[in-house]
Amino acid sequence: MLVKDWMTEDVIVLDENASIMKASQIMKENNIRRIPVVRAGKLVGIVSDRDIKEATPSKATALDVHELYYLLSEVRVKDIMTPDPITVRPEDTVEYAAVLMLENRISGLPVVDEENRVVGIITQTDVFKLFVNITGIYYGPIQIGLEVEAPIALDEITRIVAEHGAQIISILTYREEIDSPRRQVFVRIKDLPEEKLRDLLRTLEERYRVRYWARDDVSRIRLRDISATRKAILEESLAEA
Repeated sequence: MLVKDWMTEDVIVLDENASIMKASQIMKENNIRRIPVVRAGKLVGIVSDRDIKEATPSKATALDVHELYYLLSEVRVKDIMTPDPITVRPEDTVEYAAVLMLENRISGLPVVDEENRVVGIITQTDVFKLFVNITGIYYGPIQIGLEVEAPIALDEITRIVAEHGAQIISILTYREEIDSPRRQVFVRIKDLPEEKLRDLLRTLEERYRVRYWARDDVSRIRLRDISATRKAILEESLAEA
C-alpha cells in the first residue's frame, strides 16, 4: 500500500509570491483546505485555510471593503505559510504517511520526488478510503471480532467460516502489545441468513472468544464517490440479505 497508489496526483500549487486572496479563491473554487507553495517549481511551504483565516482581519475591523481587499491582495502566501513542511515520497507506505499525520497532528502531506517537486498530496481522507477498501465493508456487511491465543490459526478460522457457507471479504488482525499472547482478529463476510449466522457464531464461540458481531448497513449512507462496479456489488449484496 504505497502513497503513489492513493495520493491525489493533480495537485494545485501556488508560487510563494501569490496573494492570500488568490489562495483563498482557489481553495473555495476547488473545495480544498491546503495548497503546497513552491519557489521555482520546488516545494518551500504549505498554506492552509486556517492560515488564511488567521491572517484575515476580523469582521470587527475598522477597514472599509476597499482597504480590506487591498490588504488581502498585498499579503503573500510566503508570509503566512508553514515553511519546510513534512513530506512523503511516492514509494513510502500509506501507513508511514498516516503515522506522520497522527504524530504531528496534521491532516495532509505533500508528496515530493527526489528533486523536491510536488507530485501529489495525501490526506486523512485518502487514508480513510484505503481503510474502507481494506475492510471490504461495501461488499460484506457482517463483521465478527475474535480474540485468539497466538499463534493464530487463520486457516482454521477460514475453514470454519467456509463450512458454514459464508464468503470471507477480509480478515484483519493485530496484537495490542508485541509480547501479548492474544491477538484480535476481525473477519468480514457477506450477509448470511440468521440461522446460518447463529450456527457460525456458536461454532466460533466453542473455539475462540467472540468479542462481538455487527451488521453494517451502508445502504443508509449517501454514497457519493462509489464506482459503478462497487455499486452493483453492493446492490447485489443487499438483495441477497
